[in-house]
Amino acid sequence: AASPQAATDSVAISTADAAWNGDLLHANEVFVTGVGASTTYPDYKPAPFIVACKADGVDMVTVVTEGIFSYCSMKVKIDTDRFLGPEQANVRYKGEAIGHVTTAEYGSQMLSLGGVHHLTGGSKKEGRMALELMERLGNKQAVECTIDGGATVVIQAGKPPIVGGVEEQRMRVGCGSAAVGIFARQLFGHADEVVVVDDHITGVLSEHQAGRCLGMPSSGIQMRGRKSTPGRYFQVANPGTGWGGTDIADPLSIIEGWEPGVARPGLRLLMTSTTGEHAQWFVLDEQLRPVEQAMPPEVRRVVERIGENCEPSLCSVLFLAGAGGSLRAGVTENPVLLTTAIKRALVNVTCGGAPAYVWPGGGITVMADVLRMPDRSFGTVPTPAIVAPIEFSMRLDDFAALGGHVDHVMPLEEVLKRGAWHNDGAPQARQWQAASPLNPWPLGEPPMLG
Repeated sequence: AASPQAATDSVAISTADAAWNGDLLHANEVFVTGVGASTTYPDYKPAPFIVACKADGVDMVTVVTEGIFSYCSMKVKIDTDRFLGPEQANVRYKGEAIGHVTTAEYGSQMLSLGGVHHLTGGSKKEGRMALELMERLGNKQAVECTIDGGATVVIQAGKPPIVGGVEEQRMRVGCGSAAVGIFARQLFGHADEVVVVDDHITGVLSEHQAGRCLGMPSSGIQMRGRKSTPGRYFQVANPGTGWGGTDIADPLSIIEGWEPGVARPGLRLLMTSTTGEHAQWFVLDEQLRPVEQAMPPEVRRVVERIGENCEPSLCSVLFLAGAGGSLRAGVTENPVLLTTAIKRALVNVTCGGAPAYVWPGGGITVMADVLRMPDRSFGTVPTPAIVAPIEFSMRLDDFAALGGHVDHVMPLEEVLKRGAWHNDGAPQARQWQAASPLNPWPLGEPPMLG
């Protein structure tokens, strides 16, 4: 990859000879990635590219290869309030179970897709479908999944999720309690009660600390569900695709009644969802029954501001993989020394030039955002296993100290002229791409250690 300033970039070593005229290139202009680089198979071979260059006057080495990953998965974050399915439910692709629903996070639902148990531990079709799904997600393509006991969802990295055929627009600004607190002052004086409907934590302004601090009197509202701390209610409805991620279409269904002597005719009630997508305005009549009326402009502006503070809903796809012994052997004859050097922050790990987070604990378990990787970074082998780029950048002295394959080090200019040190499946051409402005330059960067 080339720096944004250089406006050219080499992905692995792939197609366009005319893009380079043989001039000496600087380490801050060109970075050779592992996309299409070929692998170390049958495991004892040094990596196909071990590239030497200078960065800020320091002799550097980048070990460039593709890894064959059986131990890998895609961790997917889906920004939505809609109920996708119960935790631990199977996620299916073309009928095969290829993952499961994990935790619900703030405004998002997490999925774990793929993994070695699906690749190798089930039927042959299950393994093939898990592999196909991971390859497509890694290459930023759309996939449609169904969730047992839940929804059908279309997932594509960097795009809004499509849940039950409806494209999501907004990621919630906060839970019901947070929304009540954030906008309490703006609603004070315009409404006597505000309920923000939420599948997890529904907020009630007059009971909430925010309402109390503003001097709001009790409204006498009696809510369904399980009361938590003041102004917070759990389980007001079942999960679903309606208001605030619940199954309700009528917000009044979560109100059990009004306390006589506290509630009064003319009391003004705003009910809204965590995204402002749903909102209704009511006034209590003489029998303390909420009657829907036109929403006042000053209240409508606050509801619109709730929506304004919601970020666009997106799907995020992270590639999670373990760099095993064979991949590390492409760097050094004593693989554990590479692991140790990474944990000592001597080696920066990237995937296609994109920064890779290295998990704490044993081994080299890395995680990278596929949107920050070059297009079509992922391939497959029949094992079944994913093929993905990985690069290890370090000082030349550190490379030698960890027992690196110093006999296979080649200067950057020679790599761009000749290609890999062997011809056994190595690429025969190169391709140039502009480096992503989202990514720091890999050389000279410390690793992202957990």
